Amino acid sequence: MDITTCTLSDNELISLYREGNCECFDILLDRYQTKVYGYILSVVKEKEAAEDIFQDTFYKVVYTISNGLYRDENRFINWVMRIAHNQIVDYFRRQSKMPLVANRPDGDLIDNLKLEGDNAEKEIISKQTSINVRKLIKLLPPEQRRVVILRLYGKCDYREIAEKTNVSINTALGRMRYATLNLRRLARENHMVIEL
Repeated sequence: MDITTCTLSDNELISLYREGNCECFDILLDRYQTKVYGYILSVVKEKEAAEDIFQDTFYKVVYTISNGLYRDENRFINWVMRIAHNQIVDYFRRQSKMPLVANRPDGDLIDNLKLEGDNAEKEIISKQTSINVRKLIKLLPPEQRRVVILRLYGKCDYREIAEKTNVSINTALGRMRYATLNLRRLARENHMVIEL
């Protein structure tokens, strides 16, 4: 990365990214991934769910910027955090874990979330999911398979994946997103239970 590129403002990086400079998005992701992921994990308390939500958040960011829908308001990180928050809310709705509580000025709705602890049933499902995912990973295209293996089993972050696969962080995120979609599709086709 060019040292001068790293000193550009968020809006300058976004403009350059729109012009095709993928390195600029990598810099934005590098600036904010710890903050965004930390926030998501602090709310959902589950690493796999946090990773999925993080991935979905930046997928929406990339999609919005790439399609010229991002409005330049000098508040990029606030916008990203709003997307992450909305993804978290959607996650809890899907999980039916969001309680209905009165809107109180002295507290945030997220503070009221109650998550279940692990139990024996969850542990059995988790083990079966792991077995099923390993079988399905073998069916993925090679680029997607490598990203999934590095992420799930190598515990690599997206920057490390990008470096190891010689692609941009944006491409690594995209491959993981498509791999997740393909794994879900393959699970349905093979009548397997997985939680991705």
